[in-house]
Amino acid sequence: MAVSFTAIVGYIIYNKNLDFQLLKLALSVFVLAGGASALNEYQERKYDAKMGRTMHRPIPSGKISPQYAVIIAVLFIVSGFISLFFFFGYITAFLGFFNVIWYNFLYTPLKKITAFAVVPGSLTGAVPVLMGWTAAGGFVFESGIVFIAFFLFIWQIPHFWLLMLKYGKEYEDAGFPTINQTMSSGNLKIIIFSWIIATSVSSLMVPFFIKNMSMVFFVSIFVLNIIFVGIFTKLSFGNYAEIDLKKSFISINIYMIIFMMLMSFYHLFAS
Repeated sequence: MAVSFTAIVGYIIYNKNLDFQLLKLALSVFVLAGGASALNEYQERKYDAKMGRTMHRPIPSGKISPQYAVIIAVLFIVSGFISLFFFFGYITAFLGFFNVIWYNFLYTPLKKITAFAVVPGSLTGAVPVLMGWTAAGGFVFESGIVFIAFFLFIWQIPHFWLLMLKYGKEYEDAGFPTINQTMSSGNLKIIIFSWIIATSVSSLMVPFFIKNMSMVFFVSIFVLNIIFVGIFTKLSFGNYAEIDLKKSFISINIYMIIFMMLMSFYHLFAS
């Protein structure tokens, strides 16, 4: 759903309108992303069986066989790719195919090697907005959409690390390396907070790459970031022995959703 959401925003930013093509895009991206997720669950089925958070997924719980899971994954990936190609052309379809390859055949194996796999893996969160943009007719390397993709890339890193920290013991027991194993709790706070600041700064730069930017839009983004950084300052360095992982994870997701919705509303009603 998150992948489809960012693709929709990319489409709206270029098209500045809501039309039937948007539904085709959302469904096509949703099916492709579902196929990639199903393939990921096949790839990590033995690890999923060792973690409380994932042991009840269809494959480790025995609800479906690994072979059947592969059939489902391939069917969804092929269907999503064909749909994107048929409705939106080869560039959007290629971006979708690239994301599947990057996610399933680079990021997924890399997770077993290093806790820093999230850095290259974050590219998968940046590509969908480019898919939406190109589906609407935009040039893939236009500076504005590239910088929005860059913001999503930066945002993904603390987002993933907070998730890994929350379930760090489960990941370690399953055999995954975690960032918890590489540095102290104090250093972790500083590093994650540094990525939060980088995320905030990158979002503040986005309006400068938008044509006919209004002061109201910039002030809205600025206020959002003041609140966002303030919340994370309290959660990271307040009266807690450790980072409040649950509240931090929820906060960073809400922040991204509000930011992308502001982008959409601006291009629909104010630009």
